Amino acid sequence: MRVLIAGELNVDLVLGGYNAFPELGKEVLASSMSLTLGSSSAICASALATLGVPVTFIGRAGCDMWGDIALARLRELGVEVAPVIRDANVPTGITVSISSETDRAMVTYLGSIETLRQADIDVPAFAARGVTHLHVSSYYLQRGLRAGLRGLFAQAHAAGLTTSLDPGCDPEGAWDRPAIVDVLREVDVFFPNREELLAIAGEGEARPEDAMRRLGAARVVAAKLGREGALGWQHSALLRQDAFSITPVDTTGAGDSFNAGFLSSWLRDGDLREALRMGAACGALSTRAIGGTAALPTVVEAREFLERQGARPAVK
Repeated sequence: MRVLIAGELNVDLVLGGYNAFPELGKEVLASSMSLTLGSSSAICASALATLGVPVTFIGRAGCDMWGDIALARLRELGVEVAPVIRDANVPTGITVSISSETDRAMVTYLGSIETLRQADIDVPAFAARGVTHLHVSSYYLQRGLRAGLRGLFAQAHAAGLTTSLDPGCDPEGAWDRPAIVDVLREVDVFFPNREELLAIAGEGEARPEDAMRRLGAARVVAAKLGREGALGWQHSALLRQDAFSITPVDTTGAGDSFNAGFLSSWLRDGDLREALRMGAACGALSTRAIGGTAALPTVVEAREFLERQGARPAVK
């Protein structure tokens, strides 16, 4: 298998180790700092490559230092980046992530993130080169791609590819439910976190289980629930995967590593139980260092970790 990721590129400035979250008009100190590869799409691509899955990345980046840093790190991690478009007219995006052991807050300058479009992605050409799956992250940030996304996924299905989508947060809080539910009709695996799932399902949904049943558009839903683990939905059946016990250093990119672990397993045999386990393992292991790509597990590390854990997802 080879995965094509059509996504956003940016760098992350990660600040951690604070004793209070900053308030307007006040200053707090952080004990750690890292400038590293960011973006949900790029972190997922890096995690897949580290797991041994061939990955091709297409996106847009500026002709600047931030773009150079992002592409150099992707190459270092084994991701093919030749299709990435460099644009001298727009700067590469950047995210400031204020991170703790349990969660994080982010401020993002979009820059080139919002400039990728459906017309930039020749799905049949990628399929001819052996791509078998198309993944997209950050639906709400990729404003240029959003309008053509259902058409892009339809092209992927017509070319024999499977598809997946991680919506990410809508910073405007609108969620545009009709549009994204329409896109989900062409999605094989949907990767929301709890807040995203409940917001997109709408109508006052308060439980992930009910939200999954209400959406019911994608073939598979794998919802990331933080300390509560993950919840999988397929053919009207629900599976719960408990979170694995680990002492996190930084949670940046944990959800993207979950996506990569899940896909690396699901694309191989379609087993939802094992995909949830691998996703949870990779998400947990990725929190061992600062930044989204500093502690990505190899497939051997992930499997050895799972052997020590033992537990399988429970049917709900």
